[in-house]
Formats: sequence, C-alpha cells, structure tokens
Amino acid sequence: MEVLEGLYYSKDHVWLKIEGDKAYIGITDYAQDSVGDIEYIELPEVGTEFTAGDVLGVLESAKAASDVYIPVDGKVVEVNNNIVDDPSLVNSDPYGSWLVLVELKNKSQLEDLMTAEKYKKLLEKG
Repeated sequence: MEVLEGLYYSKDHVWLKIEGDKAYIGITDYAQDSVGDIEYIELPEVGTEFTAGDVLGVLESAKAASDVYIPVDGKVVEVNNNIVDDPSLVNSDPYGSWLVLVELKNKSQLEDLMTAEKYKKLLEKG
C-alpha cells in the first residue's frame, strides 16, 4: 500500500494535504483498495460545515457503500467534480484525486492525526 510523506492521516484512512488554512481531503490507497471499484461518490455541497467525526461523503462500489469521515472541523470551499463524474479516478490515483477542499476551523486538530510513518505502523498492525 502506498503512503505519501507530507500528508496527515486519520485512523479512518482519510488523508489531508494542508495548504495554509485549507486542507485537501481524500481517501488513502488502503481505503480505495478495501472499498473496491468505486462506482458512485456522494459529496457535500460547497458551504457545508462539518465537525470532526461527521460523515463527509459516501463511496459506493459493487461490494458496499462506505462512509468517509472528516477528521477535522471545517467548511467545504470546493468539491472535486472530476471524481464525481469519474469515480474510478479515486481507485487509480487515490492521492491525486481529492474529494473536497475545506477551510480549517481549528488547525490544532491536526496534532491528533498521524504522520505517514505512524499511519504505516497502523497498517502493519492490521
């Protein structure tokens, strides 16, 4: 499983790429592999506000529908419509295919997330 350096990771297999006070959010290679071939993605509208732990969206495959949990408080400022139109992009490039861009409400929450090294250890434990 690929794990990229320089990102933050949640125990729910979500990654965050920080740019200033905003974060691109997507699912990890492990998550896309577990879900299987993604056929449909349900994402929130721009302007939607979330609290850490809320369901950000839903990924549907032939296997199952899987909730994606947001690990930080934030407000959606952009949705990646490319993956809504072609959900398979998340399978082929999980780290290049972000789901949403959020404005972070509390950057100190990033301290509760994992570095790439810690996330790799989580995956090794199974």
